[in-house]
Amino acid sequence: MSTATIKHGTPHDSGSAVRLIVAASLGNALEFYEILVYGYFAVVIAKVFFPAANPAVSILVTYGSFGISFLARPIGAIFLGDYGDRRGRKAALTLSIVLMTLGTALMTLMPSYASLGLLSPCLVIAARLLQGFSVGGEFASSTTFLVEHRPDRAGFFASWQWSSQGLAALIATGFGVLLTGTLSAADLQAWGWRIPFAFGLLIGPIGYYIRSHMEETPEFRAAPPPRAPIRDLIETQWQRLLLVIGAVIISTSSQYMLLYMPTYAIRELHLPQYLSYAAAVAAAALQTVVVPFVGIWVDKVGQSRIMLAAAALFFITAYPAFAFLAAQASLAVLILMVCWFSLLKSCYSGALPSYMAKLFPTATRVSGMSLSYNIGVTIFGGFAPFFAQSLVDLTGSKLAPSYYIMLTALLSFVALIALHRQDKS
Repeated sequence: MSTATIKHGTPHDSGSAVRLIVAASLGNALEFYEILVYGYFAVVIAKVFFPAANPAVSILVTYGSFGISFLARPIGAIFLGDYGDRRGRKAALTLSIVLMTLGTALMTLMPSYASLGLLSPCLVIAARLLQGFSVGGEFASSTTFLVEHRPDRAGFFASWQWSSQGLAALIATGFGVLLTGTLSAADLQAWGWRIPFAFGLLIGPIGYYIRSHMEETPEFRAAPPPRAPIRDLIETQWQRLLLVIGAVIISTSSQYMLLYMPTYAIRELHLPQYLSYAAAVAAAALQTVVVPFVGIWVDKVGQSRIMLAAAALFFITAYPAFAFLAAQASLAVLILMVCWFSLLKSCYSGALPSYMAKLFPTATRVSGMSLSYNIGVTIFGGFAPFFAQSLVDLTGSKLAPSYYIMLTALLSFVALIALHRQDKS
């Protein structure tokens, strides 16, 4: 693939459109793949890096470290968001994927607690913080890159952000099924868990090469250089920023609750590991296929109505879905439940990226999307498995995770109504 080929093509050509989607989506896929691998193998990682006499404490500490890594996201959002608005979307994309790949490499090669003692979990947390910082501007930069190249089909092109996450989830859960079904518990703990992390390293160099050969967006090139994107965002658009954070909540909470479901099925329902991962594979496959069609739908009817309907259905069906699963704990019911949540999540998140992009002007678009997305993900997504498991432990109820989904769906529904009214005023 040559620079000339990409530069001379138009984004409206099918080949250039594919390169555009791949360039913007690979980093997002790597980000989510690495997150999913950590979450899906949390039970094993807890034993390797965070051993404790009480297994419940070990898994909570593991999920706590999972959530702590998200604390670096808003910092990365400030730096990479400002960088993307000042230096360009392409510059931010290439920088983020380099940092992201470095974080994945550190996790892949990290010695266990048995080898390094307390230094080992500290280094794991450091690697997770680097990963969190690097992805702080990934979603916003890549979404902006897509939308500004193809404003005529913003919904469809931006929807590939979540379709790529679905594909990443499909690969990650596939590793979960394969490794837990073929390796002994001892081998999985000794070296097997490193295989999916090592596979993730293949994505980084490919993504960097493709991104470094893409052109900057026409909209950014035509716009005057911004003076202080972050300051302008905070001073003049803070109300909109808060409401967009609200809109992100159910998208991120539902995504990370799907990530939590294999652990929930293993710990609370006592289903075999490979069956639990099989359900996650079904949900990931559904999201991969459905989201682009949602993007096409969005370009025809708009985002708000689709998102409001999905948020309302999350609120209405979360408790009955968990109650049905608790009463009929089986692979079939688990697959039915996670696929239902994945369908709702696909409808909501398929519309979200293009909706967020249109809410911020060119001068502050990457900064606004970066901050709103990463604050929402940090608070309501990264700690979702921790909150869900804590609710189960505190209440003793297997239905407790549904309360979290209902709360976050309600918050997003209210935020969407407020944004709709703000746009009409």
